[in-house]
Amino acid sequence: MKKISSFILRVEEVLAGGMLIMISGLVFFSALARTVGMPINWAQDIALLAFAWLTFIGADIVAKTGNLIRIDMLEKWLPKTIRKGLALIFDVAMILFLLILIVYGFLLVSQSWYRTFQTMKLSYAWCTLAVPVGSMLLIFTMIGKMIKDIKTPVAGWGDETC
Repeated sequence: MKKISSFILRVEEVLAGGMLIMISGLVFFSALARTVGMPINWAQDIALLAFAWLTFIGADIVAKTGNLIRIDMLEKWLPKTIRKGLALIFDVAMILFLLILIVYGFLLVSQSWYRTFQTMKLSYAWCTLAVPVGSMLLIFTMIGKMIKDIKTPVAGWGDETC
């Protein structure tokens, strides 16, 4: 299972890096082209599509690597049992939130199937599909984190970073 997860993480990192480079390049060259009076109209739509996917793939990368933003100023003074309990509550809340995103994400995809981008004959559903797909990736990551949190003994809780 760890091999599959690390492979998926590597693929996500490559895709995210490529999309970030693509977005930066498209926006830069689009601005230059607009300045000289030859706008690249489709560049904004492609950048929007890539940004939607980058957001959700990036969220999964951050969750897998344990680099989520935390405010632990109060948490570090709590006993380890309460810290572990709070982490498990957070894990469950995050999984429930992701389930909601998956359900409503697929509804959004179905509603936007016949809508197209302004400058391309591409369905807007490809953009909105980032919500349920990214949420599914994240839900597997959060389930893995929750299993790890459950297995970690209270005595060792808080000795490592998330």
